[in-house]
Amino acid sequence: MRLTDDRYATERSQFELALRMIGHEARTGTIRECTGLSDDRIRKLYTTYFRHTGTTAVQRRRGKSPRQVMRFVKNPENQLQATVLVTLFCIGRLLRVDNGNKVSPCWPRPGVEFGHRLCRAFETYLLIHDAPELSFEWAWNLLHNIAYNDELYLAACAPCGAYYVQDAYALDSQRCPACQIEMRSRHGTTAGT
Repeated sequence: MRLTDDRYATERSQFELALRMIGHEARTGTIRECTGLSDDRIRKLYTTYFRHTGTTAVQRRRGKSPRQVMRFVKNPENQLQATVLVTLFCIGRLLRVDNGNKVSPCWPRPGVEFGHRLCRAFETYLLIHDAPELSFEWAWNLLHNIAYNDELYLAACAPCGAYYVQDAYALDSQRCPACQIEMRSRHGTTAGT
């Protein structure tokens, strides 16, 4: 048996994705949904490759993935980071935006390729931001919330025309986070005020 045989390619890809997602501290349910691996197998991968190495700080998160949307819009910085992530999801062909600015998923359900695209988008997000506010699980939550236009949607900025992530149930100032941050810096206010 050679590991390079085509008949093992699917299983190898599942394992590679699971290890990549564990490295991002994804929850077991998230990994299971993308890889199709059992919970027990995912836990064994973590134990084998992460727990006993002594060199990694990878944690295993317990419980369900976060579901709230407030984190994405609580301040302009978080809103900007959420908007960057949504842009990366579109570039990675996880989401599409139609002419009416409606967001929809490109995939009927998560799978291995979906998981790798999600990891690439999240890894790019980490490279862009010096102080990322959103973890992998928050990125997963954002992807699902914006894809179904339920609590989040893309709004258009009145001053500059850029699109940004907005809470459907909150008042919208019609200013993108970049315009809000610029306005705040021009007026000399700080993030806490």
